[in-house]
Amino acid sequence: MTIVRLLTTIMRLLAAGSIIPAAGSLGGTAAAAPRPHSNGIELRLVDAPVSERPDSRAWRYIIDHLPPGAVIHRRVQITNTTGSTRRIALYAAAAQIGKQKFQFAPARTPNELSTWTKTDKQELTLPPHTRSMVTTTINVPGDAAPGERYAVVWAETAAKAPSNGGVAEINRVGIRIYLSVGPGNPPAAAFTIDSITALRSPDGRQAVQAQVHNTGGRALDLSGSLKLTNGPGSLNAGPFPVQTGTTLAPGDSGSVSVPLEVHVPNGPWRAHIRLRSGLTQRTAEATITFPISAGRETARAETAMTYPLVALIVGLILTSIIGGRSLIRRRRRNRA
Repeated sequence: MTIVRLLTTIMRLLAAGSIIPAAGSLGGTAAAAPRPHSNGIELRLVDAPVSERPDSRAWRYIIDHLPPGAVIHRRVQITNTTGSTRRIALYAAAAQIGKQKFQFAPARTPNELSTWTKTDKQELTLPPHTRSMVTTTINVPGDAAPGERYAVVWAETAAKAPSNGGVAEINRVGIRIYLSVGPGNPPAAAFTIDSITALRSPDGRQAVQAQVHNTGGRALDLSGSLKLTNGPGSLNAGPFPVQTGTTLAPGDSGSVSVPLEVHVPNGPWRAHIRLRSGLTQRTAEATITFPISAGRETARAETAMTYPLVALIVGLILTSIIGGRSLIRRRRRNRA
């Protein structure tokens, strides 16, 4: 095989993500991310720190690492998409990560980070189909202890209770804050995928679950996709989107689920799962078989070969080929 043919073959394998071509496939579609709106009020974060701009999470949430005594400003655009004038209250309130979720505190419950966070407008009135810009300022005290903290900047609208009795309706939409406090560079984000489980629910629906451990110093909002290859009859299935909403604090472990959108044979399958949180990404593989009846079967995850490792192997192969040919040419010249 020539060097050109070898490179062509390797590039095809990388593009396909599989060594053996599939005889058939079963498809899945990616789910769109929900827009941050509630009852016709939309919030959009306008600013992101330069160091975080490649991270898509930094355009949806306020994410930063600050030393004690630092101050940051972030602009938030508020839009009234309804046909009536809305009166909107603006404030920061507490949040925490627990049970693998980013949890919002009720009403205006404060915490340390929310008391550091102020908006330049506490209330505004928006006519129909208009927008306004609000600046959020986070002022970290000089004696703040190191660690990551969580809060939410809320925009809230309220409707009065009916005069003949009833309950007042309150709607709010917010932007999360993930703030790490400490000197120097921010803590690294990292995680491992420890196991992959094939599930079948009592009503027969199939799903795949990955057990994840947050080994870094930042919270993770996990997303990703699953592909099934080398199934019965050489079938491939997917990609299937990971069910979003799993958030892990530093040191926490939890699971992410991938519900299958189509029914597939029980297996065995080669499961390839790719998870990411911002710019941090991990890939793992395992051989799985779906249970015949309701239950689960867990397989230990194997770290999948990453593209940099593949590139290293390609480089070693090419070095060996080129070195071998150079040696052959030298021997021929010596004989001549």
